[in-house]
Amino acid sequence: MTPYDRITAAATEPPSSRRLYVYSGGFLRERRVRRILKLAGWDIRFGLPRAEDTVAVWGVSPTAHRGDGIAKRRGATLMRVEDPFLRSVGLGRDGEPPLGLLLDRSGVHFDPAVPSDLERMLADAPLDDYALLSRARDAVDRIRHAHLSKYNGFDPKAPVPRAPYVLVIDQTRDDAAVLASKATPQTFREMLVIAQEENPGLRIVIKSHPDSTAGHRPGYYGPEHAGGKVTLLTDPVSPWALMEGAVAVYTVSSGMGFEAIFAGHKPRVFGQPFYAGWGLTKDENPVPRRERQLTRAQLFAAAMLEYPTWYDPYRDRLCEIEDVIGTLEARARAMREDGPGYVAAGMRLWKRKPLSQFYGSGAGVIFEDGPKAEAKAAKTGRPMMVWAGKADTLTAPAIRIEDGFIRSRGLGAKLTPPLSLVRDDLGIYYDPNAESRLERLVSAAETLAPGPLHRAEALMHRLTASGISKYNLDRAAPVDLPPGHRILVPGQVEDDASVRLGTREVTHNRGLLRGVRAANPEAVIIYKPHPDVEAGLRDGDMPLDEAARHADVVATETDAVALIEAVDEVWTMTSTLGFEALIRGKTVSCLGAPFYAGWGLTRDLGTIPDRRRARPSLAGLVHAILIDYPRYHDPVTNTPCPVEVILDRIEAQETGPGSPSLRLVSKLQGLLAPYTTFWR
Repeated sequence: MTPYDRITAAATEPPSSRRLYVYSGGFLRERRVRRILKLAGWDIRFGLPRAEDTVAVWGVSPTAHRGDGIAKRRGATLMRVEDPFLRSVGLGRDGEPPLGLLLDRSGVHFDPAVPSDLERMLADAPLDDYALLSRARDAVDRIRHAHLSKYNGFDPKAPVPRAPYVLVIDQTRDDAAVLASKATPQTFREMLVIAQEENPGLRIVIKSHPDSTAGHRPGYYGPEHAGGKVTLLTDPVSPWALMEGAVAVYTVSSGMGFEAIFAGHKPRVFGQPFYAGWGLTKDENPVPRRERQLTRAQLFAAAMLEYPTWYDPYRDRLCEIEDVIGTLEARARAMREDGPGYVAAGMRLWKRKPLSQFYGSGAGVIFEDGPKAEAKAAKTGRPMMVWAGKADTLTAPAIRIEDGFIRSRGLGAKLTPPLSLVRDDLGIYYDPNAESRLERLVSAAETLAPGPLHRAEALMHRLTASGISKYNLDRAAPVDLPPGHRILVPGQVEDDASVRLGTREVTHNRGLLRGVRAANPEAVIIYKPHPDVEAGLRDGDMPLDEAARHADVVATETDAVALIEAVDEVWTMTSTLGFEALIRGKTVSCLGAPFYAGWGLTRDLGTIPDRRRARPSLAGLVHAILIDYPRYHDPVTNTPCPVEVILDRIEAQETGPGSPSLRLVSKLQGLLAPYTTFWR
């Protein structure tokens, strides 16, 4: 039985077997650690244990001897607790709580003196389940795609040394994993010499440990080891980017050696870490009892899926690694993008609180307007941020912000706070006249690895099953639609930027409806007015009786997703409903150039930019549009989150109500809808 199996079986064990005695202040100070242990079924106690009880100690820390001694004297089981291999965004020594724990009742994973639960699993568990190994491969793909590591306080875009080079990995001096491998400073000196001897003429890059770079603990290498062809790299760079340029990797027992295996390397190992001895490393000091040959997927499945106890901070529950990857993706991205803070211009007052929540992970957001904003950005060195529709009011470059594609439970025009926003440093997704960051992401999705694609496929399935869309309004399902070949034509707000910038030949709802009828004289055409127009919040140009002359059905106050499900195809200028129809397997014809057109998945009747030449799969397109491009913010925990958490909140109606003052403003806004040019 694996540690994970023991945890999940806790409810069937006698209550006394779940008593956990601790003798270290860390277990009392660290709320997250206590919470994970409680969710895992442990009842933390003080005092003296009985023989059927368990004593917990933190690894082989300086205080571990207390619990170890008591457990031996009382005949209790000893459980060693450690951080997992995907821990957090920041360092534990800086106070950031872990996203899981390693609970080991046999030993500790980094000490080869006694086989740990992990080593026993690697040696004896079948590790042949197809679903388990598929999950392992997908998780590796996702970790690499998001540039995740044990700690994630680095920028994946930070430059790494020019390839080729040999990578030598430093560790913190007297770290338990180093001492357990019986390594010494001499071991590290020899490793550096051997790396040079085995790779004559190549540059050697020594990568410092994050704790050393942060000034917490010294490493084994310093500036005195640099010179000639040897470089000491202290910059916070992505381990995955660093290993991509390496031709060989040398380590004593670093966790980066474990990651190097999944980056395609066979690292040279001078210690005896848990990942050595299984045929995936070149071992200087092999562990004789480790004779089994494992695949990368088997090693990962045991070490990352079966061995750890993972925690979900959004739902306050134990979880699987897929949830942890999503958590780290969202939080690391926020930290990496928002570090220097922003100066925001062109932001209406009601948007400022959500913007501060979305983009406040770093130095925060300063709100200014006009020349003051540009002066503040120049003075502070912060990047500028502007609502996309106001970008032309600035002379300096600025990051454009807009609503995301799973926005809220309610209309943005009703001032409902957003659950997702997009941040574009190149252009903006709805303007095909200039390249956007989304276009680059869609182009890159053509070669997306299977793991991220499988996540996107699961997301599409969930969206289809749940009926979740951009605004998630409570609307009636369509009834008694005429039989025949049905075409849905979504109306749009005609002064909307996506219509103004994304259309040429057909630029208004009248022309759209006439064109659809002319091309499909026998079809059942269903026209759906835009919800902002229906709500009286935006001005529309076509009376419903006129729409009825071209359409067989004018579907007012009707659920958009239910309409998509009821039709055979969708014709649109640039409506997001076209993208939602693609997700649901419908044929989509575009008379403009929306963000999802031009990639080989739509019937394009408008003018498409020549640069849209990539041909991603539908899952690749969805990954770019709904996962890579937007940022999501959890209204319950007030933290960055993955898209799957937002779907949970929408389904549970935990999206947070708008304030009464905003609801009053939205009503006044509706009265002023004919005069939007003066206040939008």
